[in-house]
Amino acid sequence: MADHIKITPAPGTWTVRAGGAVLGETTQALELSEGDYPAVIYFPRQDIAMAFLDTSEKTSHCPHKGDASYFSVVTKSRTLQNAVWSYEDPKESVAAIKDHLAFYPMDEITVEQL
Repeated sequence: MADHIKITPAPGTWTVRAGGAVLGETTQALELSEGDYPAVIYFPRQDIAMAFLDTSEKTSHCPHKGDASYFSVVTKSRTLQNAVWSYEDPKESVAAIKDHLAFYPMDEITVEQL
């Protein structure tokens, strides 16, 4: 793993909500810390209600983690474009985040520890 990236189990129970709906809850979240960036909570895909997510055409590349795919969150009132990302085939050094999803912090999305 790159020296500036740490992946650790996120203690406790974590939840993610969008537009008032609970998208997921897990006790198996991972916390990824990367340099000076704020830590990011990654949720196991199996603990997320994927029916609320639509695959996006957006992609990005991180030299340390690999290629990211994006999803939009569909709420009752609107679609939150490219609000979720996942490394479908991450680099070996961060393989722990495979099959996990992360959510951009925004007004309509809340990620919190219960």
